[in-house]
Amino acid sequence: MSNENFNALATFATVARERSFTKAAAKLGISQSALSQSIRNLEERLGIRLLTRTTRSVSPTEAGERLLTTISPKFDEIETALADLSAMRDKPAGTIRITTGEHPAVSILQPALATFLPEYPDIKVELIVDYGLTDIVAQGYDAGVRLGEQLAKDMVAVRIGPEMRMAVVASPTYFEHRPIPQTAEDLIAHNCISSRLPTYGGIFQWGLEKDGHEVKVRSEGQLVLNTLGLRVACALDGLGIAYLPEDQALPYIAEGRLIRVLEDWCPRFPGYHLYYPSRKHPSPAFALLLDRLRYRE
Repeated sequence: MSNENFNALATFATVARERSFTKAAAKLGISQSALSQSIRNLEERLGIRLLTRTTRSVSPTEAGERLLTTISPKFDEIETALADLSAMRDKPAGTIRITTGEHPAVSILQPALATFLPEYPDIKVELIVDYGLTDIVAQGYDAGVRLGEQLAKDMVAVRIGPEMRMAVVASPTYFEHRPIPQTAEDLIAHNCISSRLPTYGGIFQWGLEKDGHEVKVRSEGQLVLNTLGLRVACALDGLGIAYLPEDQALPYIAEGRLIRVLEDWCPRFPGYHLYYPSRKHPSPAFALLLDRLRYRE
């Protein structure tokens, strides 16, 4: 295969994965016009259309999907081989891209990186906070961080945090003129601070359980927020009852700024895991970070 054909296939794979000429051009460091011309030349040589283009999106045709499925593992192997060369250097190097939620980014990843990165100055880490269930292979991530029960198939999962527990809280101001809920069903009458699921678009249901009685509360209220920091701030301002990770609520509970309710309705559940494709051999840099993040009781 000539270098020209190899480069064209690599360019096609990037566009097909990114589903965007703009994003692919930025990732490859070339102009959109040069990128478009490369794809057109490849399609002309092959005699078949590989991409369907509209004004808003780009997607592979059936032939394009077939080609992408065939060549993607090969490019992954090449990238892994090149990354493995860093093991021959004095210090591991490379960029590690991780998709994660806000809570694990703040409570687990950032504290670990505070000690990890100074030890390995040639390693770069890119954290992307995303509440959706991201396809890490299609989006070009090395790994993702999600709760244990949300892990995708065909992934290696490594536990990076302890068991978790949620806390149902509100400010003393909020309860001045409202009764304190005694059961999960009582929340229906309260102004609850909600979250919307980005993947499916629905309102996140609070999972509460007591004595084997499980209740999924579809919280209703004046606020729908998509960040943990905003939910905490609005709860402190007395704007409603919030459903927060326990570790984020406890300092405010200790200060008396938040009141915890329904504590016996909040069981523990599996915590965060880092997951990555089972077929992809970890680079030396990734293996080091994985070992640092691995949860040890």
